[in-house]
Amino acid sequence: EFHFEPNGYFNNAVLTKVYKMKSEPDPSDPFSFEGPEITDSDGCQIDWHKGKDVTVKTIKKKQKHKGRGVVRTVTKQVPNDSFFNFFNPIKASPDGEMDEDSEFSLATDFEIGHFFRERIVPRAVLYFTGEAMEDDESFEEEELEEGDEEEQDDDGDEDDDEGDFDPKKEQPQPAECKQQ
Repeated sequence: EFHFEPNGYFNNAVLTKVYKMKSEPDPSDPFSFEGPEITDSDGCQIDWHKGKDVTVKTIKKKQKHKGRGVVRTVTKQVPNDSFFNFFNPIKASPDGEMDEDSEFSLATDFEIGHFFRERIVPRAVLYFTGEAMEDDESFEEEELEEGDEEEQDDDGDEDDDEGDFDPKKEQPQPAECKQQ
């Protein structure tokens, strides 16, 4: 569950996402059991304020009729990447079987939900204040330092003959024109 204060985008106070799992082996083939599997998910309908739905983008195109030359404007809505797409459920087919793409989508969706639960939600205040970004940077620096230690030669010095590559200092080379 994600709880929201009143805002200018939607009316919902709580947005939910629930996963359904099967954790019992198939009685006809118990040795094929590989652990719990995600079978379905339920999201919630977001009650967007008019014109504030961030999950779709409105595109206006001008089209010209080939024969008459009349110009008309066509408006259509296309999906837009958004955090709020997470709440759209990925449904299994009515017969309970899922194709490979649906299984992959559901597994990916579950991984995103798990990431929210384990990494984002416990540190939400830190992300809000910007402190989590500082922690992420120090974590990356620690990884780089550990990697530098591994890059030492047998004689103990680091392989730093060429120096660090900085793409900002690198001047773009103009492409050679090869006309014949």
